Amino acid sequence: MLGIFVSVPVACFRRGLAREYLESEALPPPSTCYGFLLSLIGETDRLRHIGCRVAPVIRGSPARSTVLRTVWRIKKNKVRMGDGNNRTPAQQELLTNVLLLLWLDSTDERGEPPFLEQRVENALTHPETLQRFGGLSLGESTHLVNEVNIFPGSEEETGSIFVCVDRGRLTLPVWVDHVGSEGTRYVTGDLRSVPLTPPNRAQLPLIEPPEKASSPKRKKKKSKKQ
Repeated sequence: MLGIFVSVPVACFRRGLAREYLESEALPPPSTCYGFLLSLIGETDRLRHIGCRVAPVIRGSPARSTVLRTVWRIKKNKVRMGDGNNRTPAQQELLTNVLLLLWLDSTDERGEPPFLEQRVENALTHPETLQRFGGLSLGESTHLVNEVNIFPGSEEETGSIFVCVDRGRLTLPVWVDHVGSEGTRYVTGDLRSVPLTPPNRAQLPLIEPPEKASSPKRKKKKSKKQ
């Protein structure tokens, strides 16, 4: 298991059902953490490391603020994105001075080595071998990361970790369908205050897309000839 320390000056981990007021979760969902790790190592295939486990830990309490911004939406298909009615003002909640710890475990990965845990560790210990492009962000593309380091663990420090619980009070995505919501997979869990030491692997969210259910094919109705 590998610990990764991440600091972000400004971030927003938007709640899935937030609309006019874009609320932020207290910490990034496992799906966001997984995407961040793929971006860190320059991996463009998000299916490459299915089966890994990622758990975010928030350290301290980031300051919260609200800004007014323009968001894009789809109201008219014939109008370009960001033009006319396809944009609207909305309030967004921001977190400032976000300090995170990500626990990563690749024991259950299905693919071939090197696994994600090994690749992230190699990227942080030997950055000269890294091949990637673009800025490194956590959440929105404009929320750039300030610092990323390997975290060995500390029994003296504490943080709030998201762990899986059957009847948890918090629901977060582990896999997001960027085209629609049908392929998005969620897990339930709780935030627990724990020392910053490696947690129980079985309680960490598993990065895995939903199983594709085979839907019955509809028969096309034959048009009656007049």
